[in-house]
Amino acid sequence: MLVVDLTSGRMRRVEIPPELLSAYLGGRGLGVRMLRGPHRLSPFDPAMPLIFATGPLCGTPAPTSARLSVVSRSPLTGTAYDCSAGGRFAFRLRAAGLFAIRIEGKSARPVALAVTSAGEEILPADALWGKTVGQAVRALSGRGSVAAIGPAGENGVLFSNIMMGEGNAVGRGGLGAVMGAKNLKAVVLDGDLPTPIADRERFDRARADVMRLFRASPVIFGELGISEYGTPALVDLMHQRRMAPTSNFRRTVFDGSGAYSGPAIRAAYGAEKEGCFGCPIRCKKRASDGRPLPEYETVSHFGALNDISDLHAIVRSNDACNDFGMDTISAAATLSAWGESRGRFPSPDEVVPLLADIAFRRGEGDLLAQGSRRMAEALGRPELSMSVKSLELPAYDPRGAYGMALAYCTSNRGGCHLRAYPVSHEILRKPIASDRFSFSGKARMIKIAEDVNAAVDSLVACKFAFFGASLEEYAELLAGVTGERHVPQGLKEIGERICLTERFYNAENGFIRADDDLPARFFREPGSEGDGIEVPPIDRARFGEELTKYYRIRGLSDDGSFPDPAFLDKQP
Repeated sequence: MLVVDLTSGRMRRVEIPPELLSAYLGGRGLGVRMLRGPHRLSPFDPAMPLIFATGPLCGTPAPTSARLSVVSRSPLTGTAYDCSAGGRFAFRLRAAGLFAIRIEGKSARPVALAVTSAGEEILPADALWGKTVGQAVRALSGRGSVAAIGPAGENGVLFSNIMMGEGNAVGRGGLGAVMGAKNLKAVVLDGDLPTPIADRERFDRARADVMRLFRASPVIFGELGISEYGTPALVDLMHQRRMAPTSNFRRTVFDGSGAYSGPAIRAAYGAEKEGCFGCPIRCKKRASDGRPLPEYETVSHFGALNDISDLHAIVRSNDACNDFGMDTISAAATLSAWGESRGRFPSPDEVVPLLADIAFRRGEGDLLAQGSRRMAEALGRPELSMSVKSLELPAYDPRGAYGMALAYCTSNRGGCHLRAYPVSHEILRKPIASDRFSFSGKARMIKIAEDVNAAVDSLVACKFAFFGASLEEYAELLAGVTGERHVPQGLKEIGERICLTERFYNAENGFIRADDDLPARFFREPGSEGDGIEVPPIDRARFGEELTKYYRIRGLSDDGSFPDPAFLDKQP
């Protein structure tokens, strides 16, 4: 691990204790463990670490393993926070001889961190400060793979992100603002060191199993799968299920969504397949001119959520967020809440100028830069923020999938769909189908899925891989790489430790059961019915019962607190 103190300029490489890798794997888990102690600090305290951590499979041909997690405390939510990204940055981190980089302190001037297998240096970056992500990447790409912030991160926008040079984003939670508070414009990596594989025969056998399962998965490689159309393949499905958030979640169907479906994007932009380093799925899509095309969450939120059906305006909004360095989900959701407050959503031509105002904190952009919860509270309309723990909800309306309703609230980082991703079994019917309009069994499903996904985020693998493969195959891949025995149950137990540790951090920072709740709109107002589907309001009493069940299954008190205040002291 490379430890960097930006205040003093000192850097050193240190060995990570093997017991920590055994107990937390890497990625999200290792980063969460490194937050122990500093987790009580303000996200903008110079002593708050910003951790880039990859996983034990990175650098090998393990499918979807060229990923890393970035971990700190979120300035948007106040929760312990991690966000993962693919591309080539993680692969080059391992090739530089590193498993993780821990960055502390604050530089007196703008700087960039350059790391290779031969060493590391801190570069002056005054000329890059104020530049867009694209400008910074072009200036530094000759040195390797770049992760950079834009003006939003420099100016402390609470949902600013960290962008990889290939267009991948460490998007949610505002970790770009943590990086900006340290006066760190970019990290650039290069290296030529291989990642050893202890048992090549076992690894190759496991990899072949994974690839067979990928090829058999219609969600991955089917005619309408994510390999063909990327995540916008979900647009038509969410429309049909009547759970596409529309007009700031006042409705759940948007008649103009066909304009930005996967096939529509391909037809308009000649979408070509792109992927993370070595990934066989290649879910990313680029326009014929090389621009990264938007994901499902982005097209839906800049589309339906803001009553916009102009595909080109949506793509321009995505371009602007990427260049300014802002999370598309939170940016679009904040604009939507603001639009409802003033009785008019922004027009297609207004969105990009508004995004620029947010990034540079000009005019009304200064208020919008604080995210939807703080913005709505300042306007005296707190009920308009569709968020949980201040994190804006993504593009799955919880009235249409009760597992998602629960998962948004139990998620340690706030209203996130990826912590448990119940869409897999409620909508895509994988690995088993469940009734999306029932809470029955959902508490246990969510707990198990959270533990599994925490392990996946620590390996670090892509969740799309698990539409085909499972922890069984990835445990075999890990055994092949390390030469040690790994089984799915052991990985799930590691995931459980990570989830509980995050929740303990949050509890120490004042989070209580009341924070595990949805906006009142979902309990009072129905979604949009039609095509034989009714979308009623969620039954609050039944929701509360299932939340209590979740706490009990997790070993928590009925109020969500820890019965053992010494929990953290008993962990590795």
